[in-house]
Amino acid sequence: MNASPDVWSPIDPLGEALHSLRMSGAFYCRSEFTAPWGLALPAMPQCLMLHVVTEGEPWLEIEGRPPLQLQPFDLLLVPHGQGHSLSSRPGVLAAPLFDLPREYAAERYEIIRQGGGGAATGLVCGAVRFDHPAAQRLIALLPPVIHVSDAQSPSMQWVRSTLQFIANEARDLRPGGETVITRLADILVIQVIRTWIERDPAAQTGWLGALQDRQIGRVIVQIHRDPARNWTLASMAQVAAMSRSAFAARFAERVGEPAMHYLARWRMHVALTWLREGDHAIADIADRLGYQSEAAFNRAFKRIMGVTPGAARNGASVLEAGYSVGDEDEAAGA
Repeated sequence: MNASPDVWSPIDPLGEALHSLRMSGAFYCRSEFTAPWGLALPAMPQCLMLHVVTEGEPWLEIEGRPPLQLQPFDLLLVPHGQGHSLSSRPGVLAAPLFDLPREYAAERYEIIRQGGGGAATGLVCGAVRFDHPAAQRLIALLPPVIHVSDAQSPSMQWVRSTLQFIANEARDLRPGGETVITRLADILVIQVIRTWIERDPAAQTGWLGALQDRQIGRVIVQIHRDPARNWTLASMAQVAAMSRSAFAARFAERVGEPAMHYLARWRMHVALTWLREGDHAIADIADRLGYQSEAAFNRAFKRIMGVTPGAARNGASVLEAGYSVGDEDEAAGA
């Protein structure tokens, strides 16, 4: 079999997935607490929440886990936006985040102060969103909590330095401080996720494991880069430099669904992102994703996402359905 030029192009599938982690901040805040204090953060299902401890030893309480005491320069991620509380000690009455008075230091940066005058605790907290479909899929695979406490180890020394820099910026908030803090926080989130991928056996299976498979990962990246291409099993197998039957079996085994199903589902997630941006007509989205008609696109979207494109654009909840198309032509956008 003659290989497609795609086979020889340099591709880092996992790196591309991490590159998709471009965040849009919901809010960032600096918290200055004195014991006793308690802060209750509501569930934010579409957000990743992060906390950097700049001073003190606060406690984290989150349903389903024992209380966890944090140390200065610890970094905590709550990837799925699960509600949780932080406090000076377990059991302290926690005030709801949005009930506390705040000082607006910038458009998306606040300062919150609370407490009874005892031992001091400092935090930099944030809630960020991910709009790219690959980023959303990656975040969905993360555990409920990621706690980085080994910042003093040689391989993580730069993390401690970065956290110290964030703490200094948060304290002084010079001109441009909000930008510095938010961009450094973005980098830290990506580094923590990268460290989790390297260390957790769960990251070596499923979609993440497939990305790290040299041949299957190459195909996934090409689908992500060019979802409108007239993909068939044969063309995917050519990119992977495999026979069609071997590719089909290996893709399904590694990813957990057939390749053509993955393609159709990926197109719908891309479409959902564009629909919610609000800048694209449905007919244009259908064309950009390789569908020969708006009607064919509408049918595929409703079948896979559970609602019509128009309803999704207007904010309807998406209930992704099982994929049941029986022939490759419809999956490929006919």
